Amino acid sequence: MVGAAGSLLVWYRHRNPIIVALLLLPMGAVSGSVTPALAVSVYAVAVHRPARQAVLIAADNVISVLMYFGLQVDPRHPLAVDLVVRGGIITGALGWGLFAGAQRRLLSSLVDQARLTERARIAREMHDVLAHRLSLVSLHAGVLELRTDADPDEIATAAAVIRTNAHAALGELRTVIGVLRDTSSFEGVERPQPTLVDVPDLVTSADYRNEVREADSLDATVGRTVYRIIQEGLTNARKHAPGTRSSVSLSGAPGDGISIEISNPLGAPSTVPGSGLGLIGLAERVELAGGWLQHGPDRGRFRLAAWLPWAVNRRE
Repeated sequence: MVGAAGSLLVWYRHRNPIIVALLLLPMGAVSGSVTPALAVSVYAVAVHRPARQAVLIAADNVISVLMYFGLQVDPRHPLAVDLVVRGGIITGALGWGLFAGAQRRLLSSLVDQARLTERARIAREMHDVLAHRLSLVSLHAGVLELRTDADPDEIATAAAVIRTNAHAALGELRTVIGVLRDTSSFEGVERPQPTLVDVPDLVTSADYRNEVREADSLDATVGRTVYRIIQEGLTNARKHAPGTRSSVSLSGAPGDGISIEISNPLGAPSTVPGSGLGLIGLAERVELAGGWLQHGPDRGRFRLAAWLPWAVNRRE
């Protein structure tokens, strides 16, 4: 009965592992059948709580053996045997739980770092666009200041360029602030980044199909994201399925958004080390752009698909 009650308690270990472990302690003092449940509870505490709490719970479980031995009228085994058996089980559960918890925290930190890195990269790319917009505003404002003899048409043209680029710069600035809201500062500026027009140079070794209509109206930021999606997909294909030929297709139009699909035959398990953080960063980039990203095996091929909303390019 005590063992069954302990097994039932274990089902609630995810809600509050400390409470479950403490409730199991007195059960372990009166019945050895609770030992498996005790081990599971210690493992849960070690995974989800600080190491100090897990060690204290494990130590209390081992100490409860003394109470168990003292309550027995005619013990079947010497105290040393009970201490070694239960102590070994509890210690093993503690060690495995601490390892699993550390692995979870490490993976979580790597995922967070990948997201932060991708946000910083996007912000650096936007820096170039923003600087370009502001330089145009400054240039045409300087012309208006120096050309006091300019005719009304020239003044109107320069004013239109200033207004358009100032509006675009404000939009880019809001985007940068949104990207950096949860990230740390960065140094350095990258060179101008590739966009949709650079995709043909990227897919020379793949079967490429482009059905994007009115591509000239697509915003450069979206074009960069499309380029990065294809770049990551082809990189993964070369890493995990070397020697195979990938397929890349683009489709979309204003109002419909732009769809990207990269697929390649499934290859043998790769010996090339990889953490999958590239896809995590890519998913973060796509999410920030308001789109979605999917990837996984599909009928003998690995498929990476994404959709992005169509943002109109602001003409200079």
